[in-house]
Amino acid sequence: MPPLSALYPLARPLLFGLDAEHAHELTLDALARTQNTPLARAYAAARVEDPVMLAGLRFPNRVGLAAGLDKNARCIDAFAAMGFGFVEVGTVTPKAQPGNPKPRMFRLPRANALINRLGFNNEGLDAFVANVRRARFREHAKPGGSMLLGLNIGKNAATPIERAVDDYLAALDGVYPHADYVTVNISSPNTANLRALQGDAALDALLGAVAARRAALAERYGKRVPVFVKIAPDLDDAQIDVIAATLRRHAMDGVIATNTTLARDAVAGLAHAGEAGGLSGAPVLASSNQVIRALRGALGADFPIVGVGGVLSAADAVSKIEAGADVVQVYTGLIYRGPSLVREAAHALKAHA
Repeated sequence: MPPLSALYPLARPLLFGLDAEHAHELTLDALARTQNTPLARAYAAARVEDPVMLAGLRFPNRVGLAAGLDKNARCIDAFAAMGFGFVEVGTVTPKAQPGNPKPRMFRLPRANALINRLGFNNEGLDAFVANVRRARFREHAKPGGSMLLGLNIGKNAATPIERAVDDYLAALDGVYPHADYVTVNISSPNTANLRALQGDAALDALLGAVAARRAALAERYGKRVPVFVKIAPDLDDAQIDVIAATLRRHAMDGVIATNTTLARDAVAGLAHAGEAGGLSGAPVLASSNQVIRALRGALGADFPIVGVGGVLSAADAVSKIEAGADVVQVYTGLIYRGPSLVREAAHALKAHA
């Protein structure tokens, strides 16, 4: 059976002929059905071994899957088979919610970009954790160690922003025993007022509460799970300095930079460019790298940074590391390039090290 890296260029025109969200769901359904079966050989690839220690964790290589693609943690084993060093699933909210009205995902092929306003659509914490517990990737760990699993948490749309901390703590309680690391997502543009949590007082209160709850959970479970915070690219230097100081103050273990952008300068005039939502893909590369550089300057050499946004090639992945990231994540690049991007980027980062 030809590998998916060879089949994907043939399949992509068919998928791109469908509504973007429909194609996304069909792909996830296929991965969920075929993972851990002989059919998984169609997309399985040998993992590039390039281990790096970060936040007390051993990452088998420097290429990960960003949150948002597998919101309900249905396809963890399928993505593990593609050779990722780490996979992040979610965002999960305490209660199930449908997200924003459809249509809510749009391709901009001329820009290698997507716009989405999904709005944390997910089946809720209980279903999410059940799917995580069913995953078998740790049983099938390769000689270099298991792929790492990040679990990304957010707040329900119906929860007032003043009560957002309650949702994050409830989600943290649920995912903590099952995560290699947990990501606090405060940067989606598709949940009303969520990005306000990146402000000085709000971020301080949220991360203070998360740090206290993490300490209690670490004592309960006998392990300290690292906590990362995912931020937006639409930040100025002063905002980045505030975020960096707050991350340090509350002993967060890393930062993921960045989420999607609200800016449209790079896609002005293209079909769908005016749609509301977050823009991802190639147009985000420069702004994401700019935030990474500023974070590295503010946080110093030792603070873990995960670079995400606009990685569609090996060179893009290397640019993240050169900007100051320690590891990278892909999402939109996987949709445009297919699974071959994983090995291509991993080989390039290993050679660059």
